[in-house]
Amino acid sequence: MRTIFSKVKINGRQILLLSALVLFAAIAEMMLPSLLAQMINSGVTEASSGMIFTLAAVMAGVTASACIVNFLSVKIASRISTDFAARLRGQVFEKVQSFSAAELDRFGAASLVTRSTSDITNVQSFLTMLLRIGILAPMMAVAGLVFSAAAGGQVSSVLNAAIPVLLLGCGIVILSASRYSVKLRQKLDRINQLFLESLEGVRVIRAFNKQKAESARFDEANSDYAAAAMTSGRITSLLMPIINVIFGVTTAAVLGLGAHYVETGAMEVGSLVANSQYISMVLMSVMMAALVIMMFPTAYACSKRIAEVLETEPSIRDGRFSIQDRPLRSTVEFRHVTFAYPGAQEPILKDISFETHPGEITAIIGGTGRGKSSILKLIPRLYDPLFGEIFIDGVNAREYAVDELRSLIGYVPQKNILFSGDIASNLNFGKEDGTLQDWQEAARTACAEEFILKKDNGYHDAVAQGGTNLSGGQRQRMAIARAIMKKPEIYIFDDSFSALDMKTDQTLRRNLKEAVGDAAVIMAAQRISTILDADRILVIDDGMIVGMGTHKELLDTCPLYREIAEIQLGKEAV
Repeated sequence: MRTIFSKVKINGRQILLLSALVLFAAIAEMMLPSLLAQMINSGVTEASSGMIFTLAAVMAGVTASACIVNFLSVKIASRISTDFAARLRGQVFEKVQSFSAAELDRFGAASLVTRSTSDITNVQSFLTMLLRIGILAPMMAVAGLVFSAAAGGQVSSVLNAAIPVLLLGCGIVILSASRYSVKLRQKLDRINQLFLESLEGVRVIRAFNKQKAESARFDEANSDYAAAAMTSGRITSLLMPIINVIFGVTTAAVLGLGAHYVETGAMEVGSLVANSQYISMVLMSVMMAALVIMMFPTAYACSKRIAEVLETEPSIRDGRFSIQDRPLRSTVEFRHVTFAYPGAQEPILKDISFETHPGEITAIIGGTGRGKSSILKLIPRLYDPLFGEIFIDGVNAREYAVDELRSLIGYVPQKNILFSGDIASNLNFGKEDGTLQDWQEAARTACAEEFILKKDNGYHDAVAQGGTNLSGGQRQRMAIARAIMKKPEIYIFDDSFSALDMKTDQTLRRNLKEAVGDAAVIMAAQRISTILDADRILVIDDGMIVGMGTHKELLDTCPLYREIAEIQLGKEAV
């Protein structure tokens, strides 16, 4: 917890004000048994109705004041904990935004969702209880002992045995239950992971009639979580019976011992009543403290998981070189680059070297899983290479600040993701202050205008989360238009034309060649027809460049490229 409290500070003045209010409320509540004892001893015993009414009015005023103060303290405690959770959630979100793909892969989407929602909510609930009961319980315990001694505390000696037994019993239960806290959070991560997978892959699941299999897989994880939760619940359920037994035995002992003192004349009846209430308040405060402590294992496990996110340093670090001082423009160069994904046994890329210049189109082709997309992911530093160097405009990419480097790049990923909102807001991801003219120009270049104009609201037509209300080809053209809106110096297309028909593909490539100007274009493709006009084609096989040149040159020099061309275009055409 030290980590999250060091990252998100709590206002000290609010804590002091809350402590003062809680202290006032505790003292007010402790005054009531003394006033009741005085009413019994001086009013009831002597049949003084005036004394009874006076003390009753005083007790009513004290009770009303305590209620008002309690209301204010609850409001302040809730505000502190809610503000703390909101700022903590914001820090976690900002931290996740700074993660490279390696850190995102390590944590997993399901776990990050759980940590930023459920885990923070648990910490917030614990903080609320801690600020209210955690401060009130010790004050009530101390005040109860003081007032009990002042009212004739002969019977308070019972607490010398009751409190240690109560603490011991609560401690055993809490320690036994705490072992399940971390396990439960991990099992909840697993449930969230399966649920997210089923939502994202619902079409595949239905297409293969795997609903029952997926339900069985989810039921297994759900049952595993339920079994652990039930075991933890059984242990925790012992807490209240233990407290009630100790509470009852202590009350009986106090009344029995007090009756003896009253009979011998060592204590008045009013003092006995007051003492029994004070001792009940002391035991109640210990019980409330136990309830707070019972929440601690879960809150600690959650805070530890949150701290793991906040303490994780991104593997992609900012450099200090200013993009204004670049010696070149729109150039990319790979020098003997080798790269492996985290946890992989062998590199996916081996000794990759090539360069592209302003106005040139560099295409990458090869079999599935040969490393085409991996090359493109290294350019905007979604990952860093193991060995070798990547130069952007004549400067090592590691020397740039990540944000400045990515400001030079228009990236169209293999999986086209759109965001909830409208078409215009998605296009403005590329240019925040984009105008209608900018949208029209980008959409026209990306061949997206034809379907946008058919929408009821045109560029302000709604886009569902993930763009699920658009077809695959429409999402692909939207993603290309979004990159064009940015007008970058380097365009990266990761198999971004696969969902387009041949006519649209040809038109889009022609429009794109006119729109990019002197920008460098690097694209990975599966279809040779998409890259026929490229200035440079890299043929990738098993993570290595096995051919480099134009289409005509590779037909003569690269057997793998010729084989792909003959399959796609036909031997006669080749």
